[in-house]
Amino acid sequence: QVQLVESGGGLVQAGGSLRLSCAASGRTFRSYAMGWFRQAPGKEREFVAAINWSGGSPYYADSVKGRFTISRDNAKTTHYLQMGNLKPEDTAVYYCAADPRDSQPMNTLSPGPTYWGRGTQVTVSS
Repeated sequence: QVQLVESGGGLVQAGGSLRLSCAASGRTFRSYAMGWFRQAPGKEREFVAAINWSGGSPYYADSVKGRFTISRDNAKTTHYLQMGNLKPEDTAVYYCAADPRDSQPMNTLSPGPTYWGRGTQVTVSS
C-alpha cells in the first residue's frame, strides 16, 4: 500500500513559479513510477508529468513541456513538480499518483494509476 500527500500549492501570478511536493509512504516507493495529474473546474483530469523508478526518462504533457520539471528523491520517498512560467490555464487541483507498472507510460494506464493523493490547489492569476 502506498499513501501520497501533496503540498506546495497556492496562489501565484502569471509568469511565477511553484514547487509541488508529494510525500509517499510505503516500502515499495522506490520501485514505483510517480506522476502528476491535474483537474481544472469543469474539465476532466489530465496527465501532466511522470518519472520512472530510477528517476530517468521523465515525460510531460505538451502543454507543460519546457516549463515544468518532475524529479524524485528516493531516499526521501518524495517527488516534486517544479512549475515555471505559470499561466492562468495552469490553474487546477494537482494530484500526485503512483503505480507499480513502471515500464508503461503513466498517461496510458487504464483506468489510471493505482494510487492517488488528495490534491493541492494551484491558482495562477493574470
